[in-house]
Amino acid sequence: MKALVSVKRVVDYNVRIQVKADGSGVVTEGVKFSVNPFDEIAMEEAVRLKEKGKISEIIAVTIGGAKCEETLRTALAFGADRAVHVKEEGEIQPLTAAQALAAVFKKEGAQLFLLGKQAIDDDANQTGQMVAALLDLPQATFASKVELQDGKATVTREVDAGLETLEIDLPAIITADLRLNEPRYLKLPDIMKAKKKPIEAVSLADLGVTAIAGLKATKTAAPPKRSKGIVVKTVDELIAALKGKGLI
Repeated sequence: MKALVSVKRVVDYNVRIQVKADGSGVVTEGVKFSVNPFDEIAMEEAVRLKEKGKISEIIAVTIGGAKCEETLRTALAFGADRAVHVKEEGEIQPLTAAQALAAVFKKEGAQLFLLGKQAIDDDANQTGQMVAALLDLPQATFASKVELQDGKATVTREVDAGLETLEIDLPAIITADLRLNEPRYLKLPDIMKAKKKPIEAVSLADLGVTAIAGLKATKTAAPPKRSKGIVVKTVDELIAALKGKGLI
């Protein structure tokens, strides 16, 4: 059984985000990029399922410019067998990404598509759901446990009220939540082996997809700075302070 795993190149989660002076976006020049953390979790889960004999081949896929090859090499070092690079230098919005990923999924004849529940750059949390809708396949989002057996996936997912367990038929789309697993540290031999694994380059046109600019960001701004707190000694002082701020 083939598994497709999406990995996105994003600004590293340890980087302190700075907004550009003109408000046109965030500063990316000279900033460290890495694999989206939720996609790392999805890749780790695919590798664990392969180690259990549930998956025969893992294909990593990403969408973006030339620098995204580094992201794919990281996925190959994790344990992916090969990779597909959908080359596109422009902005990729969720619907375009979903259409491209759905096309790769059908082209590869995969049975399982694993990806992070969201990317930490835009926090849209919609690409996985869009892929499921485009392919008309079952989906299980926010997965914290995944088991494969007899052509079905049993997925424990995190919901507001606690945990929910679903059984879905394969092929299916599963999005990974934070507590699904803890990704392994990459070893130097695996990083060296990844350099020899194949990466197939395709374009959106090759997949029959046209980039759609459905959303336009008009302005980016940093959150307002919190004002300094004050210390009150009595209840009367507290009430007076709250009244002064118009809170009561």
